[in-house]
Amino acid sequence: MATGRTHRPATRSRGIPEATVARLPLYLRALTALSERSVPTVSSEELAAAAGVNSAKLRKDFSYLGSYGTRGVGYDVEYLVYQISRELGLTQDWPVVIVGIGNLGAALANYGGFASRGFRVAALIDADPGLTGRAVAGIPVQHTDDLERIIQDNGVSIGVIATPAGAAQQVCDRLVAAGVTSILNFAPTVLSVPEGVDVRKVDLSIELQILAFHEQRKAGEEAAAEAVAPAATRKDSADQGPDGDVPAVMPA
Repeated sequence: MATGRTHRPATRSRGIPEATVARLPLYLRALTALSERSVPTVSSEELAAAAGVNSAKLRKDFSYLGSYGTRGVGYDVEYLVYQISRELGLTQDWPVVIVGIGNLGAALANYGGFASRGFRVAALIDADPGLTGRAVAGIPVQHTDDLERIIQDNGVSIGVIATPAGAAQQVCDRLVAAGVTSILNFAPTVLSVPEGVDVRKVDLSIELQILAFHEQRKAGEEAAAEAVAPAATRKDSADQGPDGDVPAVMPA
């Protein structure tokens, strides 16, 4: 089977916008769920709702793939699964190394979704000698001293960094020097990489802070609505007569 070192996704060469590329995994997830339920076709409206986008944007995204569906029928689910998987490079084997086997790194190693999505955890690497040789998810942890050899032996082009922030840049530099050209960074720091290396950052604390902002805003809107309601009630009462009836308007 082909490895990630010798093959690169075709999305950039075909001029697919980055925003569209970012949505392709959403479509693929929705389509995979439909495929598992043996649904043969799906309309753009149904698929857009399942992926959380509007149907016009979905049709525009699929036009970059050369897929336009059939009027009155919709899109062929299995063909779209194949087409999007091919564009994302998931029809081949991508060996991945995870560096930093703490709680987060171990959880990532145990994640069962990698294999079904075209990724193979080729190696687990950590700087702690006490972890060397210990099996996590059935894979023995190897020491960072051997990082370059591990990258070369497994033809790795994708690295996952799950180290503390202080060690992340050094690990990143070594991965890049060894030939890794794509990095998924879970460390709470910004990495500096040369041109030609792609970095995707996952910061759970930032995502939680964004959610906290929205929760605070919703709480403020609710408080404002509650403050307005009693004022409206008081105004209504003031407009009523002594017996609670709204007085008739008398002509001048």
